[in-house]
Amino acid sequence: MYKRPSERTFLFGIHPVLEALEEAKPLQRVLFLKGKQTEEISAILKQCRALEVPAQAVPKERLDRITQKNHQGVIAFTSPIEFQPLDEVVLGAFERGETPLVVALDGVTDVRNLGAIARTAECFGATALVVPTMGSAPVNEDAVKSSAGALLRLPMCRVKNMAKAMEQMANLGLSAVAVSEKGGAALGQLDRHTPTCFVLGDEHEGISAEVLQHCAQTISIPMEGKTASLNVGVATGIVLFAFRTDFSTS
Repeated sequence: MYKRPSERTFLFGIHPVLEALEEAKPLQRVLFLKGKQTEEISAILKQCRALEVPAQAVPKERLDRITQKNHQGVIAFTSPIEFQPLDEVVLGAFERGETPLVVALDGVTDVRNLGAIARTAECFGATALVVPTMGSAPVNEDAVKSSAGALLRLPMCRVKNMAKAMEQMANLGLSAVAVSEKGGAALGQLDRHTPTCFVLGDEHEGISAEVLQHCAQTISIPMEGKTASLNVGVATGIVLFAFRTDFSTS
């Protein structure tokens, strides 16, 4: 049964949505009526492009399912968190004398996985969580709840192109490490004192080939059972625990 979202989670109408964009309020995405071409819609789409807010053309029926009020052909979903520029977050960590540890998610679309990963990353002191503008789980109230509030504390960065974000992090001094079940270096071989970005993909599709090309190395989690892969949230926890733990002192 379809559950209409709470009006606390979205805005509707030309002027409220345009005003939110002009004030750079954090938005998840914008839905607009397919085939509707007006100056106001064009202005909204221009602002979306400038702020890298995903915008999607949808049929009227979809908009009507979200609200029965006069939406004027446009609805914007608000975000409970404010996204931060990736370079500022990483450089800020260096300035504080920290070794940046970033977790990047390529194609992880399940809200519960996103929340669980954020919770784990925050617990292990990650610098930031990076997600793509398109093809990622929505950062909504359900995600915040699944993260036990970690999404409100962990800096989150939204990037238009994940492959280019890998290049950007390499230029900032981070080593991108792909986590894959298809083989690679042993998890214990990583230098925990090296600025690192762990890249994880959806457990069904994995990391895209384009993003994988920008990773300095690939690691795998050793498994002995017959199950082919781990849940991406579980894999994140194993990787971060192993990376943060100095086994030489135990």
